[in-house]
Amino acid sequence: MQASSIMGQRLQAFQPAAVRQQRGAHVQTTCKDSRIGKVPVPVPDKVTVTVNGQHVVVKGPKGELQRTFHPLVVLEREENLFRVKRADESRQAAQQHGLQRTLLSNMIMLGVGYRAAVAGNNLTLNVGYSNPVQMTIPQGLTVKVEKNTTIEVSGFDKELVGQFSANVRSKREPEPYKGKGVRYSDEVVLRKEGKRGK
Repeated sequence: MQASSIMGQRLQAFQPAAVRQQRGAHVQTTCKDSRIGKVPVPVPDKVTVTVNGQHVVVKGPKGELQRTFHPLVVLEREENLFRVKRADESRQAAQQHGLQRTLLSNMIMLGVGYRAAVAGNNLTLNVGYSNPVQMTIPQGLTVKVEKNTTIEVSGFDKELVGQFSANVRSKREPEPYKGKGVRYSDEVVLRKEGKRGK
């Protein structure tokens, strides 16, 4: 979930940070790993992910999505999760790292069946309950839904933006095992390892 304010309080999925290292007479510029980009993307049960080069197809009980990812990132599969890595150490690759990981996570989230929609003054959340969750959008806020899984909240009142965003998140907070749930675009969910069978 992405929360923003017209007053300039927009949450970014990734903000690159540069580190300059002095080596002799040369200055080498490298970029730190993206805090978002380095988090693995889990693949839930009943969701299949097919990768052909940079083209990815995600199929789940609720639909199918396709996307061609930027050539400056590499997609690697490890059992039931994916890792998005930079193809090189350039600043451009660092800028794409967190964004491309977020795009992949959003695609797989559709396979889980979670989705949102705005109709009039109501936000509808389908987040795994038997019935959809209906929320009335407060006056003074604008809520947009992109690709069924990304919610953007904006308005002049920063406090109201934050409160409504927190209310939306509370309807299905991220769980620590598979990371499923509603979360902020720059939120990192600390994962726990599930119990292993003997």
